[in-house]
Amino acid sequence: MSAHDKIIEPRWERRKDARPGELATAALELFVERGFSATRLDDVAKRAGVSKGTLYLYFDSKEDLFKAVVREGIVSRIAEAEERIHVYVGTTAELMRELVHDWWNQIGSTKLAGISKLMMSEAGNFPDLAKFYHAEVMVRGTGLFAAVIQRGMDLGEFRPVSLEFAPRIACAPVVMLMLWRNSFDLCSTHQIDPIAYLDAHTDMLLHSLSVSSAMLSPPTKTTQRAAAVASTGKQSNTEPRRVRPK
Repeated sequence: MSAHDKIIEPRWERRKDARPGELATAALELFVERGFSATRLDDVAKRAGVSKGTLYLYFDSKEDLFKAVVREGIVSRIAEAEERIHVYVGTTAELMRELVHDWWNQIGSTKLAGISKLMMSEAGNFPDLAKFYHAEVMVRGTGLFAAVIQRGMDLGEFRPVSLEFAPRIACAPVVMLMLWRNSFDLCSTHQIDPIAYLDAHTDMLLHSLSVSSAMLSPPTKTTQRAAAVASTGKQSNTEPRRVRPK
């Protein structure tokens, strides 16, 4: 059993070692429904079918419980994706498509997607949780896209691009889809088809990263620096020399 399977164990399994998973499942449901601030540990224990005292045997606070939900449900999947990228043998375009769709299938289409909306709305009130989520989810999640883009550049499949911005641009539409599905889609008569949306996103993303696309637009300072880094392996701090007109 993988780490993230614990979060969906059936509630009626009353084994002692299953209780943390039951509590995490109940907490995820309530966090998504009510938000972090409005969720009470009493309600989590009640939904999990245990006493509040039992909850405290496994988690010291609501913050610890939230971190357990994020680590078991999201971080564990990021770790699996990191390993998969490391050993992948197909083309980088195929890897990018699989990364985007796997993220949706494992996180975006589940209750876990609601955590992104929760953090966007409550990060300012809980800065320590925001720092935790940024370090363990945002940085590592964006790092998945950075690793794939770097792989494509190393293999000559992608043109040189800035690894400071390109990974964020690549993952932003996926995050937006999760936020949309947990907000505006709830009151819309025309819901977005997530698979069609992600196919359109990856199609545009891969075309923008392809080597041939470099000929369609003049190079910018950012792409020039990215090309210099790709060719030398070192960050270039120099800019093209400006010639003052006479």
